[in-house]
Amino acid sequence: MARVSSMLTTLKAYSVPLMLFVGAILYQLVIIPNTFPRSHYDVLGLKRYSSIQEVEEAYEKLVSSGSSNGESQKSSDFIKIRYAYELLTNPTWKRNYDMFGIEEQRDVIEGAKQLYAGKSYSEVHLPLLEAAASDTGDQAFNAITLKDVLASEVDRPWLFMMYSSGSKCCADHFGIWKRIAALLDGVANTGAVELGEVQFAAYLAERKPTGQLFYRNGIPSVVAFPPQCRNADCLVRFEGELSTDAVTDWFATTILSLPRIRYYSKESLGQAFIAKTSPHKVKVIFFSKTGERATPFVRLAAKNYWAYASFAFVLWREEESSFWWNAFEVESAPAIVILKDPGVKPVVHHGPVNNSWFSNMMEQHKHQELPQLRPVTSHELGCDPRGYSRAGVDVQSWYCVILAGRLSRELNEMRQTMCRIREKLTSDGDLSSVDNEESSIHAAVALKDKRLTFTWLNGESQQKYCLFYLQSETSYDTCGPRRDIADVPRLFIIRYKRNSTVENTEVKKNPRNMWDALLNEDVDPAAQLVARYNGSNEIPEIIKWISDIIKDGDTRDLPFYRTKTPELVPEDEEPMFFKGAQNILSRGTGMKQKILGFIRGFFDRLGDPRIGPFLLLGALMSFGTIWLRRSQPSQPSQPSQPDQSEPPSTKEEAKTRRRERRRTTSKNDGPASVTDAEPKDAYQMPFSDSDSE
Repeated sequence: MARVSSMLTTLKAYSVPLMLFVGAILYQLVIIPNTFPRSHYDVLGLKRYSSIQEVEEAYEKLVSSGSSNGESQKSSDFIKIRYAYELLTNPTWKRNYDMFGIEEQRDVIEGAKQLYAGKSYSEVHLPLLEAAASDTGDQAFNAITLKDVLASEVDRPWLFMMYSSGSKCCADHFGIWKRIAALLDGVANTGAVELGEVQFAAYLAERKPTGQLFYRNGIPSVVAFPPQCRNADCLVRFEGELSTDAVTDWFATTILSLPRIRYYSKESLGQAFIAKTSPHKVKVIFFSKTGERATPFVRLAAKNYWAYASFAFVLWREEESSFWWNAFEVESAPAIVILKDPGVKPVVHHGPVNNSWFSNMMEQHKHQELPQLRPVTSHELGCDPRGYSRAGVDVQSWYCVILAGRLSRELNEMRQTMCRIREKLTSDGDLSSVDNEESSIHAAVALKDKRLTFTWLNGESQQKYCLFYLQSETSYDTCGPRRDIADVPRLFIIRYKRNSTVENTEVKKNPRNMWDALLNEDVDPAAQLVARYNGSNEIPEIIKWISDIIKDGDTRDLPFYRTKTPELVPEDEEPMFFKGAQNILSRGTGMKQKILGFIRGFFDRLGDPRIGPFLLLGALMSFGTIWLRRSQPSQPSQPSQPDQSEPPSTKEEAKTRRRERRRTTSKNDGPASVTDAEPKDAYQMPFSDSDSE
């Protein structure tokens, strides 16, 4: 029993070096062979990187020796030899294998073993590997070099496909890549890199701990650079199945941080999309037959025009065609519908679109029929005293007609009236027409010269701005939150005028005190005069009023009065894809890429052949340290410490004597007590029988 206990104690003491030793043995016998299987040069009995001539000689030697022995060679062994021969005698395949460890048609070996199992090697159909077509159409394939990338713009992202001109697998994916490049045209730079571009291909490849270059998923392989980045730290690799939809969605979402566009059904489109979209935004609806995700250029438009439009997709079903015809006059898919102001006929386009056409269409229809005055549109519409007119900086005076009110039926009716007024003035702008009315000629000319703009203002969300211009007792019927059932839209016109002489000669003075600072607050560069309309909603009367205001403003010498206009309030929160998400990859890899990279790096380092010797070295050093510690004699006890060899009985007796001494000392030193023993000379005093004695 004592012997077993001693052995267990010894094993426990040497547990760490034993575990390190077992780990080293398992690593060398199990992990290393699986990580570094026999190369195809080993199959032929050659050194790595042997020449093609040496490969041919080794193959002929193995085949002739197998037939001369008179024994039927196993088909599985012959398939391995034949595969190595075909792989290493093709210059392109041999280059790919030597540099990047890429095996052409790697699944051929297992397939051939199953097909010819139990058969003679003479029955194996040759060749095993199928060569690819020699013409890849590089001009249409967009093959690029390192010089092309270095000469490109840094702020545009790149998407690369690594391929080999002689690979059948790459040839099968050429059509997919061309489709991907067409969808990303105008959104990102794309290019195919042939592995013959050794310097560029090595830069884009991954590197094992041993220094071997490799592509984890073989070829073709897709890699991307985010905008503003060209170094290997922010290189992102596509890990999924190589398909058009998967690659474009990954690139648009991960690299470009573009928003996804949802699909809606017939039942949910009205409630979940149209009703919830901001009233100042244009609604863009795509009808698709296939149900594919939105193309990258559509998603880029959704990002660029987020302040103007909202986007939605609908899956086209033939049984619902009558419903869509009645709703939007859509006959078939693919189609695009653009919804603007209430009551305005939608814009419908049937057929596929490309990037340039769709960009022009969005730029043309990004505003509603009567655009809304907002922070993002004030400069563009020419309704900002800090800006200029739509005609440019050379125009000194211009006009902005603003319809203000809360969202209501009355406001929608007046918006339609303003649209009809603008259409009439546009038709009257042709000065060669003989039926031009004198009452509208000034307004028509100003509209044609881009000195007149029509817009509407949300009086509820822009309360401060609305009250600044209306300033009347009844302004709360138009501006601010709704207080009662009354909603009264109001019309007013602002004349802006810039005086370049005053702006150039104006000298800024430093305020002497706080009062001067308040009085000298920066004012807007353009002077403003406001006129409010109090007439009826008849179109001719409104046109005459606008034309008279413009006539007076252009002919009369009106006061040059400048003030500080309140800022317009943004009505939409910044979307999530503008809050830094698109900059994550430009500064380096994102968190998800870092985690995946750490996991991949961990498994890659498991194949490092140096780990086994390090484990063995650690086991030896740990064993030696423990052996030296156990072999040293035990140290004698210190003199100051009590003798540990004293028997327990002696210790107990010493403790008892110490307690008795402390008790005796305490009794002698303490005061007398009634409980003490009677002294020798003590006596009892007698008592008398009578109290009087």
